[in-house]
Amino acid sequence: MSASPTLGGASRCGWVLGPSLDKIIKNVAWRKHSQLVSASKSALDKLESLSDDPSDPASCSPLYGLSSSDADLLLQPLIAALESAYPKVVEPALDCAFRLFSFGLIRGCEIKEDASIIYRIVDSACKCAAIADEAIELAVLKVLLAAVRSPCNRILGDCLIYIVRSCYNVYLGGHSGTNQICAKAVLAQMMIIVFTRTQENSMHVDVKNVSVFELLEFADRNLNEGSSIHFAQTFINEIMECKDSPFMVKSPTELQNGSKASEEMPDEESRKSVDESADVSEYSTIREDGFMLFKNLCKLSMKFSSQESSDDQILLRGKTLSLELLNVVMGNAGPIWRTNERFLNAVKQYLCLSLLKNSGQSVMSIFQLLCSIFWNLLLKFRSGLKSEIGIFFPMLILRVLENVLQPSFLQKMTVLSLLEKISQDPQIVIDIFVNYDCDVDAPNIFERSVNGLLKTALGPPPGSVSSLSPIQDMTFRHESVKCLVRIIKSMGSWMDQQLKVGEYNPTKTSDNENMVESPNYHNDDATNADFELHPEANSEIYDAATLEQRRAHKLEIQKGTALFNRKPSKGIEFLIKAKKVGSSPEEVAHFLKTTSGLNESMIGDYFGEREEFPMKVMHAYVDSFNFEKMGFGEAIRFFLRGFRLPGEAQKIDRIMEKFAERYCKCNPNSFTSADTAYVLAYSVIMLNTDAHNSMVKDKMTKADFIRNNRGIDDGKDLSEDYLGTLYDHIVKNEIKMKPDPSAPQSKQGNSLNKLLGLDGILNLVWKQPEEKALGANGYLLKHIQEQFKAKSAKSEVVYHAVADPAILRFMVEVCWGPMLAAFSVTLDQSDDKEATSQCLQGFRNAVHVTAVMGMQTQRDAFVTTVAKFTYLHCAADMKQKNVDAVKAIISIAIEDGNNLQESWEHILTCLSRFENLQLLGEGAPSDSSFLNTSNSEHDDVTLRNVNYPSLKRKGTLQNPAVMAVVRGGSYDSTSLGKNTPGLVSPEQINHFISNLYLLDQIGNFELNHIFAHSQRLNSEAIVSFVTALCKVSMLELQSPTDPRVFSLTKLVEVAHYNMNRIRLVWSRIWSVLSDFFVAVGLSENLSVAIFVMDSLRQLAMKFLEREELANYNFQNEFLIPFAVVMQKSNSTEIRELIVRCISQMVLSRVGNIKSGWKSVFTVFTAAAADERKSIVLLAFETMEKIVREYFPYITETEALIFTDCVKCLITFTNSKFNSDVSLNAIAFLRFCAVKLADGGLVCREKSKEDDSCSQGLNENAADSQTCTDKDDYVANFWIPLLSGLSKLTSDPRAAIRKGALEVLFNILKDHGQLFTQPFWANVFNCAIFPIFRISVDIKDSGPLHPEGNVWDSETSIVAAECLIDLFVHFFDMVRTQMHGVVSILVGFMKSPGQGPSSAAVAALMRLANDLGSKLSEDEWQDIVLCLKEAAGSSLPEFAKLLKTMDSIEIPDVSQPDNEMELSTGRGVNNDGSEDNNENLQTVAYIVSRMKVHINIQLLVIQVVTDIYKIHWKSLSPNIVTTVLGIFSSTSSHSHDLNTQTSLLLKLDRACSMLEISGPPLVHFENESYKSYLNFLHDLLVNSPSLSQEKNVEGELVSVCKQVLQTYLGCSGFEYVSQDKPRANCVLPLGSAKKEELAARTPLVLSVMRILGSLERDSFRRHVSQLFPLLVGLVRSEHSSMEVQRVLSSIFQSCIGPLVCK
Repeated sequence: MSASPTLGGASRCGWVLGPSLDKIIKNVAWRKHSQLVSASKSALDKLESLSDDPSDPASCSPLYGLSSSDADLLLQPLIAALESAYPKVVEPALDCAFRLFSFGLIRGCEIKEDASIIYRIVDSACKCAAIADEAIELAVLKVLLAAVRSPCNRILGDCLIYIVRSCYNVYLGGHSGTNQICAKAVLAQMMIIVFTRTQENSMHVDVKNVSVFELLEFADRNLNEGSSIHFAQTFINEIMECKDSPFMVKSPTELQNGSKASEEMPDEESRKSVDESADVSEYSTIREDGFMLFKNLCKLSMKFSSQESSDDQILLRGKTLSLELLNVVMGNAGPIWRTNERFLNAVKQYLCLSLLKNSGQSVMSIFQLLCSIFWNLLLKFRSGLKSEIGIFFPMLILRVLENVLQPSFLQKMTVLSLLEKISQDPQIVIDIFVNYDCDVDAPNIFERSVNGLLKTALGPPPGSVSSLSPIQDMTFRHESVKCLVRIIKSMGSWMDQQLKVGEYNPTKTSDNENMVESPNYHNDDATNADFELHPEANSEIYDAATLEQRRAHKLEIQKGTALFNRKPSKGIEFLIKAKKVGSSPEEVAHFLKTTSGLNESMIGDYFGEREEFPMKVMHAYVDSFNFEKMGFGEAIRFFLRGFRLPGEAQKIDRIMEKFAERYCKCNPNSFTSADTAYVLAYSVIMLNTDAHNSMVKDKMTKADFIRNNRGIDDGKDLSEDYLGTLYDHIVKNEIKMKPDPSAPQSKQGNSLNKLLGLDGILNLVWKQPEEKALGANGYLLKHIQEQFKAKSAKSEVVYHAVADPAILRFMVEVCWGPMLAAFSVTLDQSDDKEATSQCLQGFRNAVHVTAVMGMQTQRDAFVTTVAKFTYLHCAADMKQKNVDAVKAIISIAIEDGNNLQESWEHILTCLSRFENLQLLGEGAPSDSSFLNTSNSEHDDVTLRNVNYPSLKRKGTLQNPAVMAVVRGGSYDSTSLGKNTPGLVSPEQINHFISNLYLLDQIGNFELNHIFAHSQRLNSEAIVSFVTALCKVSMLELQSPTDPRVFSLTKLVEVAHYNMNRIRLVWSRIWSVLSDFFVAVGLSENLSVAIFVMDSLRQLAMKFLEREELANYNFQNEFLIPFAVVMQKSNSTEIRELIVRCISQMVLSRVGNIKSGWKSVFTVFTAAAADERKSIVLLAFETMEKIVREYFPYITETEALIFTDCVKCLITFTNSKFNSDVSLNAIAFLRFCAVKLADGGLVCREKSKEDDSCSQGLNENAADSQTCTDKDDYVANFWIPLLSGLSKLTSDPRAAIRKGALEVLFNILKDHGQLFTQPFWANVFNCAIFPIFRISVDIKDSGPLHPEGNVWDSETSIVAAECLIDLFVHFFDMVRTQMHGVVSILVGFMKSPGQGPSSAAVAALMRLANDLGSKLSEDEWQDIVLCLKEAAGSSLPEFAKLLKTMDSIEIPDVSQPDNEMELSTGRGVNNDGSEDNNENLQTVAYIVSRMKVHINIQLLVIQVVTDIYKIHWKSLSPNIVTTVLGIFSSTSSHSHDLNTQTSLLLKLDRACSMLEISGPPLVHFENESYKSYLNFLHDLLVNSPSLSQEKNVEGELVSVCKQVLQTYLGCSGFEYVSQDKPRANCVLPLGSAKKEELAARTPLVLSVMRILGSLERDSFRRHVSQLFPLLVGLVRSEHSSMEVQRVLSSIFQSCIGPLVCK
């Protein structure tokens, strides 16, 4: 305006009114509107005389600073102008009204529908909208918005609704699209203003401006006329930002006086005025107005078109606008909506009902608005609307999501967009799963959403018909994958937040994708406010264990429900057994009545069964209904709504019978009896079927129905009016049962309906005409509303919150399969960069969640899939997405390395293959070029001679390495293309080379970073990492065509990186590495084995730089791989390398080696037994240096090290290459003994440990017995050395054997004085007795000969001499070992060789001679008993030999014609008999064993005889008795052998045939009797008293008699007793008899001389027995004349005197 600022007077109102009234006067038609002109001029004149009231300018007057009367006068022209309907007049009037409201000049008023001046202004402004002028419409919108915006006035409910309706009409009937957009924006801004004030319960609030662009998101984009959106936004901003008038300049007087009238005074004063006049009730009026406005918007959104105007676009636009405004309200809803029960109930009662009614609209904008409103409800109201969300989520989202074949593109895109928003909020995702998927009464929203997204991602099934274009289908797939990615990412974010792992993990790589920005009201604060600002809500904090139980309970119920729907009885049985349902009929009936998802037909069938329990359940079910005061038709309808009657008449009969009984019980006066109700119920069922079944042509009439029911009431008729009314009710309103699940519908939709109980809802919503009223289904809508109210009122509806990350395990179990399938299929089929990037991001997030939660199976599945999609195993087919997969693998390794465990193997396999491709691309030679395998020498030469130019520079190259990679292979194959023959084409190689350029996107830094990053892995992760790296390296090295060392090299690097970890962790790492180094060290590929051994040496050298404390064993564990490989390797080069490595370590790190000595000596022990002389000499050289120079180091830790040293030296003594080495080793053993004897080692050990002894040996514990602690301690050092020398005495080399014996016994003899008696016992048991293979633990010790012919006679003699020498020398200390020593000597006597036997006899005699005077009676007795045992021990075996000999048939060879010819080594061959040959071989063995046996018996007799002759004075009677027994038994045994004629004959034949000498049986008998006779004679002479006691004389005569009888029998004359006379036939003696007679002659001579030496009296006593024998001697033939001479002497000296006397 160009009017003067002073126009209108000095008042502020005049500054606004004056110019406007002046303009009205100028524009108005004076004649037509004379009154308006007159009023305007009067007002101008009045303004000139008015000024602001200085005392109270903000008094309660409509206009600021003016009285009420003046205000009425001034505003009347303005109202008249508005009512003039003349645009040129209306426009300035509207502008004036706008300014009055905007500047706060109209203030302190409650604007409501009354006659007040301000309401008239508002009303007039609203009516101006009817003027067909665009500018007027905009001006009206400005005035109305300014009025609502003004904090100085309160617009009460009806007036507020009137204003909104006026703007609503402008929107619907605006003359331009711009005006309609502005009207919508004004309405949205009003909603923000009103409900912000409602939230704060105050007029003075900060209000944000509406975004017009966002407002047009769902509808009215077509109204945009170029810059309409920008214009509307500016329009709104100007109204909202208009606070000060540009014309409110200060008066000249104020400027001159320096008065600073505050420009904010009107607003401040008005605020003060309002605040002071306001009270609590007035503040509640603000919220009441907001509540009423919200309610009216909801009702407005539920208006539907009538049947007459089904295509009412105006109504549709109004509905859409209402929903948009509701969306704005919900989008800006504050905590009051959740904390105030009335507002929350309004949402449940009105908004949810609006969503329900409008969900049947097919208009896309309405559906989008419904989704947006639902999003706001889910975002902010989910704790209070749990049940409602559980109904709307499947109805709005899942229904569309699961429609794969015939979806609406825009509708499904809207749903996918909504799901993307939902999935971006981690807390919402978790809450959905916790409150629905874990709630038995709620649908599985999370599970179904994930499965629906999977179906969308996979697209329509093959062969199906779809309405989608390929582009639309691809868009759906990508969007669904994006949603799945968001879901798993949100799960990971929530998990990180709960576990606080984000601050410990490295920052993840940022996503290279366009993230959807959430609107301002979708921030985290708004989301979390659902919990923080609603403390009184029914919410509980649950832990994962409780939710697991709830989830398991729900799954059990679902399983039981599914089983019931197939076999009802089985389902009930399962549920009762699982304790999900009580076992009583009442509890089962309650379950069937209240549980959703049950098949109604199956319930009916179950009720109709004949079994007792189902019938009881049916009765309990019917009894649960209360039919009191309920009409029969209504009762039966109510009864049948829960199940479907079975088809069998008998089943229906049982159900209706029970129903009739229950109805009559509830209504006793209804019918005469229950029979009436029963018949009528049947009739009603038949009528319902007849009336509503389209297959029935002739319908039942009312008369028919009445006639059919005559006489049913106990013979009487029911009232026709009653039956007619019942008929009408059934015909008009079908008794509807829930649809049969067998009806053709989608399985998921059916399960959804049953789960929610929404079968009727969906019939109502989705089968209605698009814009028609609900009509006949209104009752169903009412029923659903009642359900909403009932669910809202339920106190048990609890919203669960959880903070335990373990809940993610159950979520992953639900979603991992669909996600894996969706990501895999999309990644495989799509080359779209954004889609593949999304899939890889999904894989990364899935691995993160599953890894942290420890879900091994799921984690491995995701990692394996990504690894396969790298296509590194078939690089010729790689694309950019495969390179991105490699990047994803690297990111996974860095970000989630601590939780990958076994999945590391797949990642490291990919890295190995990637490095191989890099090398090929750079032209570097493959590892196989220097790893000379033994498989194909030709290929090796080829590879070594090939020039490897860069593939990227040169193009093609036909070499085996490249061709193998180009051929490719499966992911699990260890060698690429090895089974595919033939060359590849140049085109294939060029394609492969072009793919190598893609790999340049990944540098070596990223590759190596994973291995360097291993230092940051935790203790468990590093072990898993090393284990996997070992497996991958093993696969590389085992490749038969292209062995590689990449992973082996990295393994060494990783070991270096992690060597400084604590010992507990490093020990676990090395346990894995040790096994790996051993396995690779034993590889057949020599180069690989050398490489790994050298790597192990480097690690060992570095590790030995660290000092080890005493009594630790880790050095030994570290060096064990050297020892194992040394023991098992077949490669000479490897073994020699190990010896050199160990030698180097010992010489350079000898001061730091502690427990490592054990492995050092193990290696040298294996080297000492090596077959290569160079290795033995090399090892012994180092060993010699160790013993000579570093001996104190090996003994400063523990005794076991000294034991290992001794064992090593002993092994060197067994070296077969150089006797000098063996002898030197034996000398070193003596040196060790000297060191021990000096006491240095023992003193050091004692200083370390105050205990009396240390623990026993590992290897020699079995050889030693328990001794005292002190002796056990000493044994730790001495016993290994002595035992080693003891074992060395069995060496096959005489020099070594003899040297070991001498050193052993010299050591014992030189240092034996240091040993205690118990320790000597230990020495004998561990070192001495094992030499002679004697076990002193066995009382009945027998001969155990040394193995083979190891010991010659000389060694045996030396051993026996040394043993006796040592025993005699230390007799006082070792006399307890007498039995063992004597047993050893006796054992030598039993040996078949002459040398050992003689040595044993000599040793035993020395023992007796040197110690005779020191031996006690018990010790003598022990010696004699050992000899007796030696004589008798072989008798059982000998008896078996004789028995065997007796069973053998030897052919008669007495006839010359049948004389057998022998063939050397082949036995009898005259008739080719195999049996005779075997028999003769057996006889040969028997003869040899008989000779050994006879020799043993003779040696025993010799020793006993010698001992008695020398020490007879020291022998007690008991001992003499034992000796007597030995002689007696031996003599008897020898005599018995010679009396077995058949045996002797067989032996003679066999020996003749075998041409061997027979056993000396006669000699054995002669020597036995000779010794026996001499012993008896000596005893008779030397011990008369003992002889008399033992009747030695009688025994002597008896033996003589026996000998003479034997002799006579041999000479052909047998002794004939007087009792039994025999006739003897004397025959000439044969040659054999003559030889035997000659052999027996010396014994007979000895007998006759002993008899001749008897005293006369003694001879006289026995002459009667002897005389016949002597006479026989006279008669017999003799081989020697000496017999006759001695016989003649006996007759002369003994018999003659007796006869003469």
